[in-house]
Amino acid sequence: MADATTRPLPHPHRTLRHTLRAALPGSAWVVLPLALSALVFLYPLALVLHEALTGGGAGLDTGPALRVLGAHIFRTALTNTLRIALASTLGCLVIGFALAVVLSYVPFPGRSLALRLIETFIALPTFLVTLAFTFLYGSAGIVNETLMQATGAALPPLDFLYSSWGVILAEVTVYTPFVLRPLMAAFSTLDRAQIEVAASLGARAPMIVRRILLPAALPALMAGGSLCLLLTVNEFGIVLFIGAKGVITLPLLVYSKAIQEFDYPTACVVASANLVLSVGLYALYRAMVGRMGGGHADLV
Repeated sequence: MADATTRPLPHPHRTLRHTLRAALPGSAWVVLPLALSALVFLYPLALVLHEALTGGGAGLDTGPALRVLGAHIFRTALTNTLRIALASTLGCLVIGFALAVVLSYVPFPGRSLALRLIETFIALPTFLVTLAFTFLYGSAGIVNETLMQATGAALPPLDFLYSSWGVILAEVTVYTPFVLRPLMAAFSTLDRAQIEVAASLGARAPMIVRRILLPAALPALMAGGSLCLLLTVNEFGIVLFIGAKGVITLPLLVYSKAIQEFDYPTACVVASANLVLSVGLYALYRAMVGRMGGGHADLV
């Protein structure tokens, strides 16, 4: 029989785990994380919604909220938000699909390096890309300075950066990798024999893309596109940093009302509308990921 001195000592983490399980009932392991999540995430949102629905008063009063939602500035901000988000998402889908096809099926030197450089944009702050665009396409940027010296123009020939088109270009640059990654994953599972058979039967590249690659990429396009739409609807840094003339989006309107005008009830109404829109788009994104098979959330 083993002596007491030769018995292995209990693992400290296992002992702590058994002690905690004995001290707390089983339900506490569910209730405590939920309570902490509610305190950290849901309580601030509840404060915003309460302010929006009470108009800063004590009781329910939807009159101020309805007036904000019917105001011209809110409708303009909502229109700008959706227009920029849809245009940016469309650009991400087109460019992302083209890049995915080239990177997946066109061998060329430096392919892996090119893919890594494109994916690096996921880690970059949005304002950094916007700052780089200012150096390139701004009024005193490299491109305009070069064109002015070459043509003798007195004014910068390119004047698109400080408009909605500048915002769209920056968002397409930042968020295209979020479409590219799921597309690359979709193409990696596609049987290349289909392409080889189609090519042997005389199918040209446009037909192969239309008949084989595009149907295989459709679920990834929908998932990546819905994610891009969600991200661009909530984009704040690019719009603020570019300072596009007359371009007011919902996040920028919240900032303007809360920080610049100290109109917190109006800011909370706009933020609540932005929240409803975001939750709806997130539900769309989850549905699209589910159509891809449910296990591709890590791809984006």
